[in-house]
Amino acid sequence: MSCQAPALDRVFLEIGPLPIYWYGVIIATGAFLGLYLATKESDRLGMKKDLIVDFVVFAIPIAILFARIYYVIFEWENYADGPWTDIFAIWEGGIAIHGAVIGGVLTAIVFTRIKKISFWQLADIIAPSLILGQAIGRWGNFMNQEAHGGAISEETYNSFHQYLPDFIMNQMCIEGVMYHPTFLYESIWNLLVFAFLLILRRYNPLRGDVFLSYVIAYSVGRYFIEGMRTDSLYAVGDLRQAQLISVIGIVTAIIILVYRHVKGPKIRYAEEKVSAKKKIDNKEKNKKKK
Repeated sequence: MSCQAPALDRVFLEIGPLPIYWYGVIIATGAFLGLYLATKESDRLGMKKDLIVDFVVFAIPIAILFARIYYVIFEWENYADGPWTDIFAIWEGGIAIHGAVIGGVLTAIVFTRIKKISFWQLADIIAPSLILGQAIGRWGNFMNQEAHGGAISEETYNSFHQYLPDFIMNQMCIEGVMYHPTFLYESIWNLLVFAFLLILRRYNPLRGDVFLSYVIAYSVGRYFIEGMRTDSLYAVGDLRQAQLISVIGIVTAIIILVYRHVKGPKIRYAEEKVSAKKKIDNKEKNKKKK
């Protein structure tokens, strides 16, 4: 479908010669909001907030680094002949969430071993914040006019896209062609996963269930939405990298989930908090008896 609409300004603010892009502002907003939610939950569970902050201080830069390396590796033909400085131009877009997750998980494994805390407990606390950050971060793709799908036909537009806000569809008008706002589809899916994880943890599942459910739920949505995109990274031939990683993530998470329920330790999501509360209650009872 043909269209005519000006693109939104990608620059949020200019400080002298230094432009600050909406892409970075939106990503940072998602990260800080996620950190806030994680610290609130860690406090509720009796884990020190400082541990979450310390972890995030290491995890965010490592995750961004892995996200960029992941993207550049699978798009190397676009960087091989260009200036080497383009490899570091993250503000132009081009980071892969799967790379960020891999970097974050590796950081969590090392961090929890050093701090001698449960990896699964930390992962469960971080998971809702992570998916919320992803939902917000997709709007950075929106500002860069990336992560969109194929061209929309006039019939498809009239079916439901016409009911979306004009600023969204106008931004999906690229070089005179209207495209599917797949960034929006994934953002909405991620918000649904976020809500699901919040509900799940209220039922105090086994430790690890929240994070593994995040991997499964996010991967299911990403698999189908990725098939609509036109800017996918490819593994081999026509096999999309994100779909391959999503399938691997789903299968691996289900296997680990089943194994932990059958043979793993039956530690509940909020068990340590409950145990700590019991100890405090017992101390108070003993004081009253004395």
